[in-house]
Amino acid sequence: MDCGRDDKKDLNQDDKKDLNWQLLPGKSQSLWIGTTQEASYPPLQRSISADVAILGAGIAGLTAAVLLKQAGVKVAVIEAGRVAGGVSGHTTAKITLAHTLIYDYLISNFGKERAHLYADANQAAIERIASFIKEKGISCDFSRTFACTYTEDEKNLDKIEAEVNAAKKLGLSAAYADTVPLPFPIKGAVCFGNQAQFHPRKYLLSLAALIPGDGSHIFEATKAVGLDRTPHSYRIKTQQGEVNARSVIVATHFPFLNRGLFFARMYPRRSYLMAMHTRGNQVPDGMYITPDEPHHRTIRSHIMESGEKFLLVGGEHHKTGQGEDTREYYRRIEQYARKRFEVESIDYHWSTQDNVSIDRVPFIGPFTLLSRQLYVATGFGGWGMTNGTAAGMILSDLILGRPNPWAALFDPCRLPHLAGAKTFVSQNLNVAEAFTCGHLLHSPLKKSFADLAEGEGAIIQVDAARVAAYKDDQGTVHAFSANCSHLGCVLSWNSAEKTWDCPCHGARFDYDGKVIHAPAIKDLPKKV
Repeated sequence: MDCGRDDKKDLNQDDKKDLNWQLLPGKSQSLWIGTTQEASYPPLQRSISADVAILGAGIAGLTAAVLLKQAGVKVAVIEAGRVAGGVSGHTTAKITLAHTLIYDYLISNFGKERAHLYADANQAAIERIASFIKEKGISCDFSRTFACTYTEDEKNLDKIEAEVNAAKKLGLSAAYADTVPLPFPIKGAVCFGNQAQFHPRKYLLSLAALIPGDGSHIFEATKAVGLDRTPHSYRIKTQQGEVNARSVIVATHFPFLNRGLFFARMYPRRSYLMAMHTRGNQVPDGMYITPDEPHHRTIRSHIMESGEKFLLVGGEHHKTGQGEDTREYYRRIEQYARKRFEVESIDYHWSTQDNVSIDRVPFIGPFTLLSRQLYVATGFGGWGMTNGTAAGMILSDLILGRPNPWAALFDPCRLPHLAGAKTFVSQNLNVAEAFTCGHLLHSPLKKSFADLAEGEGAIIQVDAARVAAYKDDQGTVHAFSANCSHLGCVLSWNSAEKTWDCPCHGARFDYDGKVIHAPAIKDLPKKV
């Protein structure tokens, strides 16, 4: 991390005149949100009680809610924003157990038995999704397909071959391929059959519709700000009232509670996607991802119920709040797509944030050893469609007192193995560096608000304080404390999304200082 100045490019006058630098092609919205209607669930109006309170209306929370309600449990789902409007609404929506190069790693670090449990949990999640779709008559563009991890780099062939061998040891239907249905040559790939893809928001909105009634509820625009333990239940504090529940699931992607120290046991990562039309509606079959550094491309098609075909191309992941000007990531994806495919138009562009656990296995289960009926689901590592569904299955079993074969593997209280311990050290050293850079070594980019161009954000020194300042298109300056309200790291400006991102633990705020991503729960204090 370069401490000499802010991580983002300081625009000169030529840059400011170049609209192609400032404007990105297509709508700044995910394909999934752009092609569905908003849900219309009310906010919490008064204090209520339920058997189980579920914080977060993404795939983990909604899967758990439906399974629990089917078992006769009264649930209350509490969502700070909109149903399926967070990370689950910004995913690539691959329903697969092919999580890049995972199985050789798992066998080496967890052993064959636990690696098999990971594969079994994720394959079961695929079938759980397929069963819900069939049982509930959900229309969500679901289709079975195959998933390939490929390389264009000869140096990575050994890793591909090792993954094939590892998958075969686990009895998975994996095969080596030296060609795949992509319009460019590859060096090799590991491919898995019987995987799937869908429109995640159509699916999740349909799941959500199954929840209200018979004592169960969904509340949107209801932000949880605290949680207390009472003798026989939990009391969740929101800005509108309280929810009392015997059990609580925190499925807010990044836990808003500091207990469990998850902010030190995983790291946040952003990546970027574009949805486009191609000439003649030609899109490749299958789903693809590459581990090749530094871009980690991901590719899949999506066919709408109407027959309209989209090609999705993405990648460019980096640690949140660190890296270069975020618009450059989109530029590289666009250049890559136009070079490899006959792109006619780019219709949507969006980014997403994933939490990666230090040992690459999600945290699903009790918050801490001392937690009673307080559960968490986080750290899905970019594979939330299956890991999130598995989380809903595991947590519903734990709450209902049923045995679950995968619970021990995903237990948040597990001890890290050697590779996980090394990642823990390296990631927390990175956090310490980011904190130090921000407070001691980092020089503000701008001297005054007048130096800001319209549509530009930067850290500015005002008296003895650093201020996060953004000037909107009307020339109005929005100025707030530059310190993250979680643990005080100096924020970084995200030019593509017009947000303030924390380089330490991944909290994010809009340009008006409001929290849009945990672990922060407090908005930024206003300055000026």
